[in-house]
Formats: sequence, C-alpha cells, structure tokens
Amino acid sequence: MQTYESLLKVTQDDLDELNHVNNVRYVQWVQEIAKNHWTAATTHKIRETYFWIMLSHLIEYKHPALLNDVIKLKTYVTKAEGVTSVRVVEITNNNTNKLLAKSETTWCFMNSNTMKPNRIPEGISKIFQ
Repeated sequence: MQTYESLLKVTQDDLDELNHVNNVRYVQWVQEIAKNHWTAATTHKIRETYFWIMLSHLIEYKHPALLNDVIKLKTYVTKAEGVTSVRVVEITNNNTNKLLAKSETTWCFMNSNTMKPNRIPEGISKIFQ
C-alpha cells in the first residue's frame, strides 16, 4: 500500500480556547493531505478529468496536540472499489510517535465532464496500492 506523509508544526492559529489543536483543524489537515497525495500521485490531465467528494468521515481523537508540536500526517488508501475509496489518515506527534488522531474517510470518484460518479479506473486504483 502506498503511503504519503508530511510534517507540520502547530501554530497559535491551530489552537482553541483550551490551548490545544482545535478539532476542526484536524479535519482540515485530513482533507489537505488527501488532496496533496492525489496531486502528487496523478497527472494534470487526470486531475482535470476527475475529482473526489467526501461521502463520510470518521475521526477518533486520542491525545491533544499543543503549540509548537511537530505533527506527522500519514495517509493511505485501504480500499478502492466501484466509485468509492476509503482513505485513512494517521496523525502522530513526530517526536514521541504518539497517535493523536486517526480518520477514515469514504470518498466518491467523480467525472468532471458529467459531474456524476465514475467507476475508478484500474490505472488510478493501482497508483494508490
């Protein structure tokens, strides 16, 4: 299974009134790393023809992230069948390797021309295996 990772540092803008990363920020990070993985793994032509929409999203929060923590985002696709794909994102503290949050999102593969769901072509499924 192909993984994609990135690092970020928690800033003041990421924090809520409890001085830990706001839950909404985790959701933004999940969406951003999914998009970045898609962009890094595909061509411009593929991205002009297809896009993804979120169908469902589950996130489990395990431990808080705090100001100046270095966060590792790791994502991978666990299933791609028909018109849907399931993507996992693990969010860990890069210094302690402690799991902070884990998400599982179901995405629908869309055709830009018809604006309707499109069966995921084998070539695209193989990119993420």
